Amino acid sequence: MDFLISLMTFVFMLMPAISSSQYLGNNILMNRKILLPKNQEPVTSYAVIFDAGSTGSRVHVYNFDQNLDLLPVENELEFYDSVKPGLSSYAANPEEAAESLIPLLKEAENVVPVSQQPNTPVKLGATAGLRLLEGNAAENILQAVRDMLSNRSALNVQSDAVSILDGTQEGSYLWVTINYLLGKLGKRFTKTVGVVDLGGGSVQMTYAVSRNTAKNAPKVPEGEDPYIKKLVLQGKKYDLYVHSYLRYGREAFRAEIFKVAGGSANPCILAGFDGAYTYSGAEYKVSAPASGSNLNQCRKIALKALKVNAPCPYQNCTFGGIWNGGGGSGQKNLFLTSSFYYLSEDVGIFVNKPNAKIRPVDLKTAAKLACKTNLEDAKSKYPDLYEKDSVEYVCLDLVYVYTLLVDGFGLDPFQEVTVANEIEYQDALVEAAWPLGTAIEAISSLPKFERLMYFI
Repeated sequence: MDFLISLMTFVFMLMPAISSSQYLGNNILMNRKILLPKNQEPVTSYAVIFDAGSTGSRVHVYNFDQNLDLLPVENELEFYDSVKPGLSSYAANPEEAAESLIPLLKEAENVVPVSQQPNTPVKLGATAGLRLLEGNAAENILQAVRDMLSNRSALNVQSDAVSILDGTQEGSYLWVTINYLLGKLGKRFTKTVGVVDLGGGSVQMTYAVSRNTAKNAPKVPEGEDPYIKKLVLQGKKYDLYVHSYLRYGREAFRAEIFKVAGGSANPCILAGFDGAYTYSGAEYKVSAPASGSNLNQCRKIALKALKVNAPCPYQNCTFGGIWNGGGGSGQKNLFLTSSFYYLSEDVGIFVNKPNAKIRPVDLKTAAKLACKTNLEDAKSKYPDLYEKDSVEYVCLDLVYVYTLLVDGFGLDPFQEVTVANEIEYQDALVEAAWPLGTAIEAISSLPKFERLMYFI
């Protein structure tokens, strides 16, 4: 049964009070303490979640107690590892795509006790990389992964274990993850935080809105995901505005920029670069003008590629004619994840922090410096980007994220936001990513958790 198809609902069942001195945690989701008798073993369960992104595949292993509080895995609150490239790179060879996950699967099985593996749910969510593949290439890869997991793993593989997450699922699960880690779930929607996730192929905006805003949300054309997702946590109803913009992820948007430039010298590219850029099977000729990159000229191309002036039938829009959700308290505090974090760190806006407060104008300031730099100097100035083979796009990427936030999403250039890779939870750091939300959903369906939480 597909999760989060058109309506996502969390229902938390009150568990009977048990008198005991053995306290096993204060559950953020339920905001209540669950006690166990002294002679009763703690109820725990693991979940293994694969994030099949456009640039690589990652595995997350979580362990929960009976309250759905996280427990340590390998001395951390999650086990994590990754491989490159992503599954979409194996479009012509689905079996090889599945085999690329085997090292991650073996690592996950090494940290899950053998006795618990048959009851440990495993899920794989593929994101924008597979969404962009043409024909039946994506489904062939997913089927190969299903076969691999069924044949090689002792983990619990359900019929819906391997699928492509649509953008609204990805955004909703990330919202759950961030607010879970911050202890915001179960509180008024005005106390929650909004999230914006910039991946390789897409960008998602998700935040809680008022009941009146949700009621008056515009209808979308048939076949498209609605703007509002509904969920309930222990009697508190939430209306989430969520929208995913396919082809507006960091790597995907480079291709959109090159389409606008049409193969001519591009003011978004650092002086000294002359080559090609390949994305989703298409190759684009890329070269810098003799004068090198230029922030203002690059901004003009970015605004055109972002479609900020596209016709919009609604009063409030972002870009491309998309309704912006109306804003409000649920969007007041924003957490920006994935490439927002990586790019900011790689260009030195902050150094070696799991999360940090920045402003969009800080990205523009960094872009001014980057766009004045030639390729050779950039290699030493931005060593992390050079190592990632993306230093030639530093001007383009910085101009894009600034333009996306200010012109696309309408943020004030001086508004303080949080860029996050990890968030502190129980004196440890946990990755700020959608797989944790998926794990919570998977664990909640296990019989021994007495349907403490479930999706409809």
